[in-house]
Amino acid sequence: MLHAALPSPLCAQAVVQPLSAVAMSGAQDSLTSTDSQAQPLEIEIDNEAEKEFTLIRVEGRGQGDALLAALSSGLQQFGVNVNSAAQQSEDGMVLNVFKVTTTEGEKVPKDKWDGLRDLVQNMASTTKVSNQPAIYGQLAAADVMRLKGQSTRWACIAVRARAAAGDAVALELAAAEMAQAAAVFVALEKEMDKLRAKGADGGVIALKDTSRQEAAAVLERKMAAMEACLAARRVIALPEAPKTAAEMMAEQMKAAVTAPPAVTSTGPAAGNGYEILLQAFNWESHKRSWYKDMVPKVADWAKQGFSAIWLPPPSDSVSPQGYLPRDLYQLDSCYGSEAELRELIQVCHNHNIKVIADIVVNHRCATYQGEGGKWNKFGGRLAWDNSAICNNNPAWSGRGAHKTGDDYPAAPNIDHTQERIQNDIIEWLRFLKNSIGFDGWRYDFVRGYGGQFVKIYTDATVPEMAFGEYWDTCEYTDGVLNYNQDAHRQRTVNWVDATGGTNAAFDFTTKGILQEALGRNELWRLVDAQGRPPGFVGMWPSRAITFIDNHDTGSTLNHWPFPNNHLQEGYAYILTHPGTPCVFYDHLYQEGGMRECILDLLAVRKRHGLDCRAKVQVRKAAADVYAATINDKIAVKIGRGDWSPNSARIEAPGGKQWVRACNGKDWACWEIGN
Repeated sequence: MLHAALPSPLCAQAVVQPLSAVAMSGAQDSLTSTDSQAQPLEIEIDNEAEKEFTLIRVEGRGQGDALLAALSSGLQQFGVNVNSAAQQSEDGMVLNVFKVTTTEGEKVPKDKWDGLRDLVQNMASTTKVSNQPAIYGQLAAADVMRLKGQSTRWACIAVRARAAAGDAVALELAAAEMAQAAAVFVALEKEMDKLRAKGADGGVIALKDTSRQEAAAVLERKMAAMEACLAARRVIALPEAPKTAAEMMAEQMKAAVTAPPAVTSTGPAAGNGYEILLQAFNWESHKRSWYKDMVPKVADWAKQGFSAIWLPPPSDSVSPQGYLPRDLYQLDSCYGSEAELRELIQVCHNHNIKVIADIVVNHRCATYQGEGGKWNKFGGRLAWDNSAICNNNPAWSGRGAHKTGDDYPAAPNIDHTQERIQNDIIEWLRFLKNSIGFDGWRYDFVRGYGGQFVKIYTDATVPEMAFGEYWDTCEYTDGVLNYNQDAHRQRTVNWVDATGGTNAAFDFTTKGILQEALGRNELWRLVDAQGRPPGFVGMWPSRAITFIDNHDTGSTLNHWPFPNNHLQEGYAYILTHPGTPCVFYDHLYQEGGMRECILDLLAVRKRHGLDCRAKVQVRKAAADVYAATINDKIAVKIGRGDWSPNSARIEAPGGKQWVRACNGKDWACWEIGN
């Protein structure tokens, strides 16, 4: 076999189907395959030669440089990150060497090796590997010859992109990758046409159509990457030329005669704009005397820069976590007694920290069984009967109006259209604020009832902060998050609009895009087609509560967890960008540099007075690096790629220099030096 030092890395591309993180295997394996013309092909997979990577060696005769690009793409579609690829030739033998990892950055476990070998064989076994590489099935010879030239150019561009990391080169690479994906897709379309013309078996056509759909999905993603690359270039502003006196006068006259835009009703929403929120619990917090345990931590939270904390639902509940409330006025819960809750709130106020209550009023569990043995009679101070329950779910025999939102099947859904129910809820909220001391509301499951009712409750109680959990499903195609999430974030905008702008909302769009971008090494996702942040924060930053994880998505539930190996990069993003950031308790107290990362970034945000409306300018959005400047005061980059404001020649105000403020694994933050 040939053994040669690897040249510069080819490229690190995105992943379509991620591998699960499994323990690393320290072994190697190989087999020899023979193609249709008896050309030997040796495939070796090795976990011992490199400390951080799995090596895949593919050796055979007659291989051209098109195979290097084709195999790189094919391996990425299998679900591994291709960190580098290289090709060596000697006496007609060609060796392709790939350094790969799982999406979690680990070596590929041995139980995945058979699949890797099958992939390589399927791409190379039908003919000489240089003539008919098959990324998604065998390509027509004429199309491959055309693709071969493109692939050679693609490989050269990739090497230059890694070496130079220039914006123009990154754009050229995105265009080349899109062209290659288009060639693959078109070739498969032609093959299907030929199969139909020959009257091929339906099963064969169906199998080929599956490959065609996969190729279409890859092409869509490459087109999205190209769109994002163009968007990032659009927002890189050149220094403005000085305006003439006539131009300035024209602008002033235009401003004087232009009617002001319609103003959305204002309300507490995200507070004063400079709030930094801590979710001060997780899914397991009920197992301890939580209120008592939190009291000694409050002083530290204040020093760290938190201005508000969000506590779990305070009322008696069927479930210990509090999300199936029963007697709303009974505040002795699994988290502690009412007296302990009052003490915690008072200590927070002594340190100028607001306290936000988790308000669960979409549904309520009954205390007694009613007619037919159904649980629809409520106890305690709010002794409602089934007339308070929406009538759409027969399980509760509700006699109220029909649901104004999504049904929550685990408990009776409350009819918010009734004035008496509204008044009861308002009275309870006033009790929480005026008697217990809560400063604001986090409304749970607001998809269950109309935003107009949230406005009623917020207007009547005048909290200092108010925001809702509008958790909607992002847009996916074949299990891969779509680049364009405008429809998803627009639904959040619509809900906030329904509250009259009195409430903010958790930015689930940003969470979904950010974790997909980092997990797949597709950081081009972090800019929309208009050059803005792609989440809800890009549309309405003053109403966006940005976050990485919460008690539902992370903790022990793990319904939609952020990739653990990218948490630091996630916080580097939300703690420097507009919106109101919310830090999860688990992450603040996580070891391994996580806590230090959060505290360093909090200090930067506070030091430079970044608020929810901070101006963000995307400087670069490529596969392996995202960079932006915020308020022209700080610069941040996330991802494995190289970038700094100095190397990018971004002029610092006042002729000063950019200096590094803090950094960690695959992220860094700069500020203006003195």
